[in-house]
Amino acid sequence: MIKVYGGAFSRASIVTWYLEELGIPYEFVLLDMKQGEHLKPDFLAINPMGKVPAIVEGDCKLWESGAIILYLAEKYDNLTDFNERTLMTQWVLFANSTLSTGIFVETSRDRETPKLMGPLNDLFSQHLYVTGDRFTVADIAVGSVLAYIPIMLKLDLSAYPAVMDYIQRISDRPAFQRTISAKFPAQT
Repeated sequence: MIKVYGGAFSRASIVTWYLEELGIPYEFVLLDMKQGEHLKPDFLAINPMGKVPAIVEGDCKLWESGAIILYLAEKYDNLTDFNERTLMTQWVLFANSTLSTGIFVETSRDRETPKLMGPLNDLFSQHLYVTGDRFTVADIAVGSVLAYIPIMLKLDLSAYPAVMDYIQRISDRPAFQRTISAKFPAQT
């Protein structure tokens, strides 16, 4: 069974969301970050950076949410086509770097939001999900970042109705409700 290590309000919920979508059983190990459990030798043997999320599955120890969800996609979501794997990797890296930085770094938010949301709005005007009409690991990555906007920032997205529809669509998914919404019930 996969062990997922995370804090109370960590990006581990992204990993558990994907595991729930895939129907893969897992054990969630809640680390008390305030008490420094993520800095103890047992956890540092899993992630020497002392950060969450991390997973352990058999001999595999993996950390970084993007790496974890790509691993899960490859192993459990049948990403066997090279071009599809490459496309999913592109979107996961975009979400974890370009999109997250553009939205959550306050000094760049005003400049980057229109640059990011405009093309995403165009994309979601044409497709239900990031790569078409099928929910994929790309939606876990991009969707988690976008879903945190109304939860954490209250950023006005009214100029991007297709993005708002997408956020609602993924937020309504049962696996999202059991994981991310469960962490922030009053806001979602």
